[in-house]
Amino acid sequence: MPVAEPIREIAGLAPDALPDEVLRSPEPLVLRDLVGRWPMVQAARRSVPAAIAYLKRFDHGGMPVVATVAPPEAAGRVFYDEDIDGFNFRREKIPLAVALDTLRKYLDDPAPPSIYVASTTVDTFLPGFRGENAIDLGGRDPLASIWIGNRSRIPAHQDVPDNLACVVAGRRRVTLFPPSQLENLYIGPLDHTPAGQAVSLVDFHAPDHARFPKFAEALRHARGAVLEPGDAVLIPSMWWHHMEGLEAFNVLVNYWWRQSPAWMDTPMNALMLAIMSVRDLPPVERAIWKDVFAHYVFDYDEAEAAGHIPEPARRALAPMDEARVRHLRALLLRRLDR
Repeated sequence: MPVAEPIREIAGLAPDALPDEVLRSPEPLVLRDLVGRWPMVQAARRSVPAAIAYLKRFDHGGMPVVATVAPPEAAGRVFYDEDIDGFNFRREKIPLAVALDTLRKYLDDPAPPSIYVASTTVDTFLPGFRGENAIDLGGRDPLASIWIGNRSRIPAHQDVPDNLACVVAGRRRVTLFPPSQLENLYIGPLDHTPAGQAVSLVDFHAPDHARFPKFAEALRHARGAVLEPGDAVLIPSMWWHHMEGLEAFNVLVNYWWRQSPAWMDTPMNALMLAIMSVRDLPPVERAIWKDVFAHYVFDYDEAEAAGHIPEPARRALAPMDEARVRHLRALLLRRLDR
């Protein structure tokens, strides 16, 4: 693995008293032992069987989880096939208890298949877990997910929400890059991805610098840490993150939230529409639209763009609220459906 500058660390915080300035940090932070007193972490520190038994307490068995399974030769890397046309894994729907028992079976296997139960909603599949393993995010209403597996390598990718990721069993290595490193990370297809987000095509364990020469520049900006059970990392919106599970049994609980209102759409949809309708215009027309986007979006000033329109008549040129977003979404859907 490449050597990265250490992520800034903070120790001594409690999960029921997280300062707002920490949760709003524009820079990543490692929060050492933030959830070290959680019962889940205490069980994992005793043993893997104790951690599995603790998780099974909350498993109602009412619906299967989705397990990502890759052969031993994938070495935990959840990725594409050689042609970047398909993938090197399959997905199976299985009971959570079966996934946990299978992981336990392979604990001492030096080359097991990769098993990864990813992004599983905690409250849906493990009701009651959050009651015993609580965290106060200051009035935010996050999506809480759990990630369970053996050794894994998840390629560098971005998420729109802010992310607080808490290691509760095993160890994780996290490598982060600022959003500005987009051009140096060699991102794969936007609309054909292993798990929903576009990912870097660089193998961090064996970077091909001849094929990806600008990756060396990305490494100059990398930040990293190894997280033990109880540690957490705050990953701000749109920071690239490469995640590795380092043990034969790893569990992570994470919380996603956006600093914008829930009714705002994801900017990724706007990017896709712009690619579809703007990117391949003739250069002269594209330059015009660049100015239009600057005027109405990136350099937007209401007085400059709409000061000549009576306030009640400004509609989409007024500050967005839920009603205006609903109107624009309906209008856009009608236009796209033509």
